[in-house]
Amino acid sequence: MLPANAPVWIDRLLTWLEPFESAFGHVAQRGAFRRYLLGLLSDSPRKSMSAMLARVSEPGDYQAFQHFITSAPWSADGLWRLLRRVIPARAGVLIFDGTSFPKQGTRSVGVARQYCGALGKIANCQVATTAALWTGTQAWLLGAQLYLPDGWLTPEGRTRAQIPSTVRFQEKWRHALTLFRQIRAAGFRITAVLADAEFGDNSTLRAAWHRAGVPYAVGISSTLSAFVGTPTLTRPPAPRRQHGRPRTRPTLPVGVVPQSVAALVAAWPTRAWRAITWRNAPGARAWTASFAAQRITPAHAWRQRPLPPAVWLLAERDARATRTKYYLVHLPATASLRTLVRLAHQRWAIEQQYQELKDELGFDHFEGRSLPGWQRHAALTAVAYTFLQVERQRRPARDLTLPRVRAILQEVLTAHLFVTRPHYLQRMLKLQQVSLRI
Repeated sequence: MLPANAPVWIDRLLTWLEPFESAFGHVAQRGAFRRYLLGLLSDSPRKSMSAMLARVSEPGDYQAFQHFITSAPWSADGLWRLLRRVIPARAGVLIFDGTSFPKQGTRSVGVARQYCGALGKIANCQVATTAALWTGTQAWLLGAQLYLPDGWLTPEGRTRAQIPSTVRFQEKWRHALTLFRQIRAAGFRITAVLADAEFGDNSTLRAAWHRAGVPYAVGISSTLSAFVGTPTLTRPPAPRRQHGRPRTRPTLPVGVVPQSVAALVAAWPTRAWRAITWRNAPGARAWTASFAAQRITPAHAWRQRPLPPAVWLLAERDARATRTKYYLVHLPATASLRTLVRLAHQRWAIEQQYQELKDELGFDHFEGRSLPGWQRHAALTAVAYTFLQVERQRRPARDLTLPRVRAILQEVLTAHLFVTRPHYLQRMLKLQQVSLRI
């Protein structure tokens, strides 16, 4: 059933969209912007342009609709900046994720055979680096960048997907670093950073978070090397006689060698492990696993650069002890084991809301083949999702489900149909005079 204040809700939607209209320089673009947002919120099972347009406008407008997404002169980056400015939540945990979109064909920009997290295997897919702010109760999408494999940066690939010459190959960790800087510059207070091993294994990214004074809890590979505690490096003494270039690289104390985190954890005694129960969000299912932790210093390139600060190595084993997960957690040495676990597991707290963004609002439904089109679709999807999150702040989340949103939109669009096509209303009135038995 529709809420009694459905017209008020629609009024708030239109008011919400007003600040974003400054990103569009033409009245036709602003109209297409509103139609696209209504299409994302509609009951269309697929959020392709043709499917959405069928819900909100004349079929003849498809070319103009496609031009708005792929070719019209407006900036997705500008829309992201506006969005970050109006998001009401200004502090929280920043979560990076390599979000994958399985694809059947090979024409979509960025698609390649690569690891697909959605399928858990190597498959044909697109992958985007996304950044979401988690406040403890709500998630807010703050940025997304599409990963472009080398094969898409050839002259042929650039022409086919409208990839500008200024776009260069970037690893996903570089995307995360760029988004981290953009989000901080937008005025968000990042209380911690969470990510999986795809980002946690990168020492440059961790060093940037250290310099920014931001705590983090990141997954790491079992092969990452580390020292127990923080070893004291010594410089070799100057030789008495000069024969060639003197040695300058530091050396380790006798008996101290870097080890893989898997080897370190394997040597921990049974008494080091504790069973801890946690919830990914208030009211969510309770989980239990065994955890242990130790202060370590990552040993990456320790001969060429100063040692990084000491951090926690956190290990997790499932109930059957058949699988071990490893994390680096940058928290004070006085932090309790439960505190380490609580921070590390907030990364899964947004899964339900993130899934709604991907599946229900069509973040992964874009069927265009150009890079500008994908970038614009991602930004517009984030605007629609943010509107829902803002509305949920006004009342309990259960009062604003997507089915309710779609019911409201369906009523509004039906009214719009009768306004734009008066002869439909006349036919409906004539049907009232016909006695039908179905």
